[in-house]
Amino acid sequence: MSVMVAVGLADTAVQPVPETLEFVTAPPGMMSLRRFALDALDDIGALFAMRSTEQSGVRLFVVPPRVYVPHYAPRIDAETRAALGLADTEPVLLVVVHPGEGDEPPTANLLAPVAVNPATGAAMQVVLDGDEWPLRAPLAAA
Repeated sequence: MSVMVAVGLADTAVQPVPETLEFVTAPPGMMSLRRFALDALDDIGALFAMRSTEQSGVRLFVVPPRVYVPHYAPRIDAETRAALGLADTEPVLLVVVHPGEGDEPPTANLLAPVAVNPATGAAMQVVLDGDEWPLRAPLAAA
């Protein structure tokens, strides 16, 4: 089975992604956890819960960044592309969201997107080079 992930602003800009993501290396801060279920939390593919299938209670919220930051286009290096088994296919990107507290809006980690092979579900959280993308970017729907 797969879930539909919004990859752009148009209603038709969606990409199927397997419901189970298998991380090539455990995401930073997730101990050795590598298998996560991707659960859609809306009908348009703009908000997901990424839940560990290995340890109950471990959950991250993720969003496809281009829905919220249309100009987001980080370069995914050749080493990451090879590790994910991406030949000519572009990865689907997801970013971790930190819920806002009080009057503060939710923020997204644009510095370390999760790159996903849409055919296999192979995934890797990639820390980008440079300082172009912030660790905590305020989110607002475009």
